[in-house]
Amino acid sequence: MTKVLVLVGTKKGAFIFESSDGRRSWTIKGPFCETWPIQHVIADPAKKAIYAAGGNAWFGPAVWKSTDLGETWTHSSAGLAYDEGEEPIANAWSLAVGQDGLYAGVEPAGLFKSEDDGETWQQVSGLRAHPSRPQWQPGGGGLILHHIVTQADDPKKLWVGISSAGVFHSADGGETWEPRNRGTRADYMPEDQRYPEIGQCVHSLVMAPGGSDRLYQQNHCGMYRSDDGGREWISIEKGLPSTFGFPAAAHPRDPNTLFLLPLNGDIQGRYMPDAKAAVWRTRDAGATWSAMRNGLPQQNAYFGVLRQALSTDRLAPAGVYFGTGGGALFASADEGDSWACLAEHLPAISSVETLVVD
Repeated sequence: MTKVLVLVGTKKGAFIFESSDGRRSWTIKGPFCETWPIQHVIADPAKKAIYAAGGNAWFGPAVWKSTDLGETWTHSSAGLAYDEGEEPIANAWSLAVGQDGLYAGVEPAGLFKSEDDGETWQQVSGLRAHPSRPQWQPGGGGLILHHIVTQADDPKKLWVGISSAGVFHSADGGETWEPRNRGTRADYMPEDQRYPEIGQCVHSLVMAPGGSDRLYQQNHCGMYRSDDGGREWISIEKGLPSTFGFPAAAHPRDPNTLFLLPLNGDIQGRYMPDAKAAVWRTRDAGATWSAMRNGLPQQNAYFGVLRQALSTDRLAPAGVYFGTGGGALFASADEGDSWACLAEHLPAISSVETLVVD
């Protein structure tokens, strides 16, 4: 029996939605993680483990772990700290599973790695040692490392997204890093400085399936695709209702299919354009876009969707899921063609990820 789990991080703990009947009905469990603020919940499919990153300036950072699909949880912050004298870590913001360990991104921006399934952590110090580090500036949500991308066929390759510093890449497991922002705009900079080496406000960074170096990026200032691991970015925002948004999600098998949730603009409210909800889908790597609206609210949709709150599952057809700042969770079992609301009135949703258990 195949189970689909939707893993939801919220401002008051983690929740798990589960379906065992082909995504026709769902049960909900939670809140977990002692109702801590949880920024990101992910799964390691090989180990059937679930991890949740969270905390804040009051609690401090921690990564929670469940090895029984959410029935019981433990957490650890061992090693999630900078050296004495540096600004303390306020929050664990993002997680990613690599071939050689578990990664966590934190605030202020930095990268940590665990080689014992989240029990202890060590800083990947090469990132904060980059010469550009003194120039990193916080975005609206702070100076956060909110996206970590690993490559399945090369454990040494890593990409991270930092607001507001941009995208950085390592080819040697984090020892050294280089900015990969060429072609992405920084519209908030003076006109002659719109394309700096660092200083872009990346919002979402995802890798296309299939083992290529294709990346997609939703930026504060546009939507982009790279076919060479981020060395060069091209704009793919033509046809979208806005250049601004937060989350993007790749199809599990088709590198040309991407799902996106544009918002109406950075100073216009940051909600659904025209207050009508839609997930935008491309089937041709961003050359054209279509709005998927069937089943989504088409009036008074004054909600936003955060940078990690859109995801897909690996079934065929792929499921697509997103959660709103108002605590609603929406799901599609047909790659966005139609939608249903799985829950309302959850705490503000920070992240949505999936796990399929056979």
